[in-house]
Amino acid sequence: MGAKQKFIFVTGGVLSGVGKGITAASIGAILQAKGSTVSIQKCDPYLNVDAGLLNPKEHGECFVTKDGAETDLDLGHYERFLDIELTQKNATLSGRLLSQLIADERAGKFHGETVQLVPHLTGAIKDSIQEAANGSDVHIVEVGGTVGDYEGLSFIEAIRDFSTRVGRENCFYVHVVYVPFIQTSKEFKSKPAQNALNELRGFGIVPDCVVVRTEEPAPHGIAAKIARFSGVPEDAVILLPNAHTVYEVPLTVSASGIGTVLERFTGNTRTPDLTKWRRLVEAQEAIYKKSVRVGMVAKYMDNEDTYISVIEALKAAAWQEKVQLDLEWLNAEEVDESDFSRMDALVVPGGFGERGVDGKIRAAQYALEHDTPYLGLCLGLQAAVIAAARRAGLEGAHSTEFNPITPHDVVYIMAGQAGKESTGGTLRLGDYPAILKANSLAARTYGEEEVVERHRHRYEVNQRFADDVKKGGLAISGTSPDGKLVEFIEAASHPYFIATQAHPEFKSRPSRPHPLFVGLIKAARQRQ
Repeated sequence: MGAKQKFIFVTGGVLSGVGKGITAASIGAILQAKGSTVSIQKCDPYLNVDAGLLNPKEHGECFVTKDGAETDLDLGHYERFLDIELTQKNATLSGRLLSQLIADERAGKFHGETVQLVPHLTGAIKDSIQEAANGSDVHIVEVGGTVGDYEGLSFIEAIRDFSTRVGRENCFYVHVVYVPFIQTSKEFKSKPAQNALNELRGFGIVPDCVVVRTEEPAPHGIAAKIARFSGVPEDAVILLPNAHTVYEVPLTVSASGIGTVLERFTGNTRTPDLTKWRRLVEAQEAIYKKSVRVGMVAKYMDNEDTYISVIEALKAAAWQEKVQLDLEWLNAEEVDESDFSRMDALVVPGGFGERGVDGKIRAAQYALEHDTPYLGLCLGLQAAVIAAARRAGLEGAHSTEFNPITPHDVVYIMAGQAGKESTGGTLRLGDYPAILKANSLAARTYGEEEVVERHRHRYEVNQRFADDVKKGGLAISGTSPDGKLVEFIEAASHPYFIATQAHPEFKSRPSRPHPLFVGLIKAARQRQ
């Protein structure tokens, strides 16, 4: 590596959702495999302060960092691909920057200056990039949305001007475009990509690399054509068709020729060690003799990205245990015992709002009574506690989130949270420790009695009903260090029934699956 820190900026054209996040993470993975220290950042032009209040049906999962940032799901891709833990500084939304600028103006920090998008907002963006890059050889910045979006103009201007701060030779611009295949004429059409590149040049950025996304492998002539019309060298136009698995993308990108382009930029000529990625692809594409059918009792049925970290954690556990994962989506609003009975295991993931809660409670009750392996995540723990309380005879037992006048508030709002139910950034967020009971299922599964998991919730188990919940079949097996908050529950003499108030899926990695998911897959396999 050269002495100077390098910056890679990833933008998108033609349409959103073209794969910028996976591309950015894959470039980072290749650089890591060459021995570089990599950091990464998502810049989103939304006027939201964070991703906590964004609709999961539209935007997918809200990923939570260790220090409690509610972020875009791309940060989950970054963590899984690069196996690093990110923080608040790795997610930048314009809403947060604008609110800080306005607060500074109100506090008189600009001393009478006219506060403008340029240079003040663009300056704040550049400062956030430099801060997030600290300690790395190469810092990768993904700019959300599509070049030309009104709300993204300040970000495009900021990354253009960033080269004057650190030197153009230290900035590498990657533009990801989409080339559609027209069925009627049986040809790929590069015109939308050419227009997107023209638009980027109109903002003063000539990309160093163009990644061409296609549904199917495109002929080399497409790369030559885009190179000719964009002014980008042909070896820097990377054709990237859809992959069977996202973990194949680092291999595809590396084999595409971008390695040579990156070498010219970084000066790092070391051959990347991509053994880990080859093994991952082999594990995913292997045909295993045994399969396990896992039912995901979910309420957001029209966007799988809402549960992407849970899905990836289940996949990773299945690869490690060498079984095929047959994941079935069970609509929490319509599910019944006939659905549960077909499953080898049940997962009840987190969520907010009353819709679908009854189905999640029924899933927990069924798993308790039929020895079906069960993993409850956040709301999945609360659903299990409600089910156990009702089994113990507490009629109408519920969470005050869903029934404020329940006679038995076995789940209630955290102290100091009342009145904040619809506000952002006020949940219990980020890493919190838990102490597990010796020899409990939780302790045996983790292999230790002190763990740290990420959280995103507002309601807690009411320990006043602990004896009733135990009578209903569940015991508290992990609490906060002071014993006040319930972190884990489990069922005695059950093949595998465990739930956590946390979101362990956020800490699972494709080559290092989380033990709670591994335990579920093992239990599901043993049922057969």
